[in-house]
Amino acid sequence: MSLALNCKNLVDIDLSNTTELRDAAAAAVAEAKNLERLWLGRCKLITDMGIGCIAVGCKKLRLISLKWCLGVTDLGVGLIAVKCKEIRSLDLSYLPITNKCLPSILKLQYLEDLVMEGCFGIDDDSLAALQQHGCKTLKTLDVSSCQNITHVGLSSLIDGAGGLEKLILAYGSPVTLPLANSLRKLSALQSVKLDGCMVTSAGLKALGNWCITLRQLSLSKCLGVTDEGLSCIVTKHTELKKLDITCCRKITDVSVARITNSCTNLTSLRMESCTLVSREAFVLIGQWCQLLEELDFTDNEIDDEGLKSISRCSKLSSLKLGICLNISDEGLAYIGRQCMKLTELDLYRSAGITDSGILAIASGCPDLEMINISYCKDITDSSLISLSKCVRLNTFESRGCPLISSLGLSAIAVGCRQLIKLDIKKCHNIDDAGMLPLAHFSQNLKQINLSYSSVMDVGLLSLASISCLQNMTVLHSKGLTPSGLAAALLACGGLTKVKLHASFKSLLPLPLFEHLETRGCVFEWRDKEFQAELDPKCWKLQLEDVIS
Repeated sequence: MSLALNCKNLVDIDLSNTTELRDAAAAAVAEAKNLERLWLGRCKLITDMGIGCIAVGCKKLRLISLKWCLGVTDLGVGLIAVKCKEIRSLDLSYLPITNKCLPSILKLQYLEDLVMEGCFGIDDDSLAALQQHGCKTLKTLDVSSCQNITHVGLSSLIDGAGGLEKLILAYGSPVTLPLANSLRKLSALQSVKLDGCMVTSAGLKALGNWCITLRQLSLSKCLGVTDEGLSCIVTKHTELKKLDITCCRKITDVSVARITNSCTNLTSLRMESCTLVSREAFVLIGQWCQLLEELDFTDNEIDDEGLKSISRCSKLSSLKLGICLNISDEGLAYIGRQCMKLTELDLYRSAGITDSGILAIASGCPDLEMINISYCKDITDSSLISLSKCVRLNTFESRGCPLISSLGLSAIAVGCRQLIKLDIKKCHNIDDAGMLPLAHFSQNLKQINLSYSSVMDVGLLSLASISCLQNMTVLHSKGLTPSGLAAALLACGGLTKVKLHASFKSLLPLPLFEHLETRGCVFEWRDKEFQAELDPKCWKLQLEDVIS
């Protein structure tokens, strides 16, 4: 931690996932007297003693994240609250804290964001402290996965945190009539997230009867969402900008009709796996909600007519069409012609897409940053050559595309020099010839999956020239030898995570692993057998069997 000692004017330090960090390092951080923002997520070995040093030394802190710092208790959190009076944002997720530290937290005069996700010691009595001490500046409260909080505790928010704008109750108590009623008087509330909660019809209807108008609502994976309940909500909250109904498997065309008729200002609609919605309903979305910027239709019945309709959304930047088996190049061509601002496109396992559809996207969406064409088995190198013109591309996923080769990958490497993440798993025709241009041109690459490819020792070793490379997965690469793998691992000095087949564990010397782990590299071992690829329709049937 000499950095903190020698650079005492540092304002931001992010030490997230530095799992070996101890109190001595925290004491060194405390020397950065001007520090304003500090992230310590998953620093599990830091205790109250280290946090106490930071509290005393870094009194200008405005943001601190202690998520998963399991050695920090009420004492450490209380010290932060007492000493760091400027705190605006405090993340205490999954800490073993109780009611004891909350009075000190709630006395923070500028506190705006408080995250207590997974704090199982927090209950209704904890929120009652809000009513007693008050926290009028609080704008965001996250108590997701706090199973001991009910409508009794939430009713305390009305008097204690009346200015609350965003409330996250995901994976908590059921959304019943009493719970919904306990929040109806929060006059400033704009965003509610109820992901994973059991909801009742009466609870949803009560949400619809609130006197406030929500801007954002998430019901992702909520059991109990029906057409009737959802219709009550969207009919009232007509100013909704963002709506997430992912995996609300009971809703039908009725809900989509209500949404499009009532919420015409939507900018984000996420409705993955709403499988009872027919293909005809998707046409309504493009007709009535043309301000949309983000759409997630993963695992739905949308077809080319639906894509033609949503191509009217000229501001669209993110479109997810994974496992959409009714779409083809014709529909994708509409998107390419009309949605020039598209930056993210997910076509995972949408088997009807071929080179002509990708050409339309590459030609019409020059700002594309991310594309997933995994398991689109008819795509060839022509698609990659087309995409190489998208110079901002930073994430390219093409696993399970058997027709692409090193020729196409070379085009991506030369044209897309901002590439950060690359997944070419099960691209059997990619070999060392594809790695060499990648190593030369893709100097920003941080993550790569080479599993089931034909990359051998020379190709893997060439990646050592990419100093940014941190994450590598290599499973079932038949031409790779233990000595070649060892040389590559030693040469790639920036690696922090490597996933390998278990068969290599006994073939590589123990001192090699000890040396790499000392450098900060974590190894994950997999013993999976070679897997043959399923037809997309068979794969989807298997997925449905698992869900049901």
